[in-house]
Parts: sequence; structure tokens; C-alpha cells
Amino acid sequence: MRRAGRISSQVISRDRHAAWVSALALLTAALEKIALEVRHLQRTEVREAEEPFSEGQKGSSAMPHKRNPVVCEQICGLARVVRANAQAGFENIALWHERDISHSSVERVILADSAILTDYLLSKTLWLVDGMRVSPQRMLSNLESTHGLIFSGQLLLDLTAAGMLREKAYKVVQGHAMAAWQSDGDFHNAVLQDKEILSYLSVEKINGAFSINRQLLHVSRIFEQVFS
Repeated sequence: MRRAGRISSQVISRDRHAAWVSALALLTAALEKIALEVRHLQRTEVREAEEPFSEGQKGSSAMPHKRNPVVCEQICGLARVVRANAQAGFENIALWHERDISHSSVERVILADSAILTDYLLSKTLWLVDGMRVSPQRMLSNLESTHGLIFSGQLLLDLTAAGMLREKAYKVVQGHAMAAWQSDGDFHNAVLQDKEILSYLSVEKINGAFSINRQLLHVSRIFEQVFS
């Protein structure tokens, strides 16, 4: 590679151009993933997080209560352009003889546009993350609205650990979960009334399976390990 680097030539394989645009496409796809998650969390019925919204800013033109995640939507849309440019980069690899110039007109568009768009999307994502509004109370309210259904997996594990065959435990837990799902009933309360479950788990252990604090027990340590 060192010797090849000393040779001056205009005949350059376009795979390295395609690799570079592909790297930008992957980066902007990751930014889109962040923005898409915020878009979901900002939905009126979820409202757990939202992009910055200034005082007096207009939301939906038809629904005044609605805060449109316009920047998140812009990030998602423009990331698609960079991905499309990556495809054009791959199309530029196969050229006639040593090199024709069919790639040239394409590169004049995709290389500059991809670089500019990536820089813009990075800036917008930093703005989004730095100013994002988060509602822990709304998160807790959404969790509680399931009446314990989100803890079905933990209950299954606890019953299995207590000696119930997994297939049997799954059937028992699923039966109560589906009944609660269809009737909007209280899954936790239904489990507490099940004598078969009580023969394996005490009331205290059942309540422990439905504890949000148990699920969050190691969160601080995980963040310390990641960001230390």
C-alpha cells in the first residue's frame, strides 16, 4: 500500500468512495434511530419525551394541542437521502475499462451532499439530545396503566426458579395475562388469587416479581460502567 500510494494516477477504484458514503449512511441511520424513538415517545398518548418546544411555537395546524416533532421528522427524512446516496456510490464502482466518466456527475452530487447532510444531521441531533424534555412521571403512569402485564416475564422466571416446570408456568402466566389484556383487568391481582401460583410463591415474592425497583436495581451501575 505504501508503494502504491507513491504512484500518481487518476484511475482510482470507486469502492473507496462507496465505502466513505456508506460510513456516512450508517452514521445518519443511527441518528435517525434516535429521532424515530423520540417521535414515538412524543405521541400524544405516550408523552414520555419530546424535542424542545419553545413558548409560542405552533404545533399541528389542525390540532392545537399537538406538538409536532418537526426536527425529528426532518432528521428521519434526510437520513434517507444519505442512504440513497450510498446506493449511487455502489453503482459507481463498476466502470468501463480503467475508468469512464459516468461516475463523475454522480459524485459531484452525492459526495458534497452526503457530507453536508451528515454535518447538519449531527448538529440537529445534538440540539435534540441536549434540549430533550423527559417526563419520568408520565413513564411511570404508562407502566402502571398495564396493571402489571409488563412483569409477566419476571413472574415466569420466578415460578420456574421456584420449581414449576417452565411450560406449565408459561401456560399459567399467559392465561392470566391474556384475560387481563382482553378485559383491561388487573393482572397483578389475578395472580395473587391463583392458588397454584401461591403454592410456589409467597405473596411477598409475587409482589417482588411486580416491583419496578427490582428491574431498575442495577441501572446506576450500568450507567457508571458505560460513561466512566
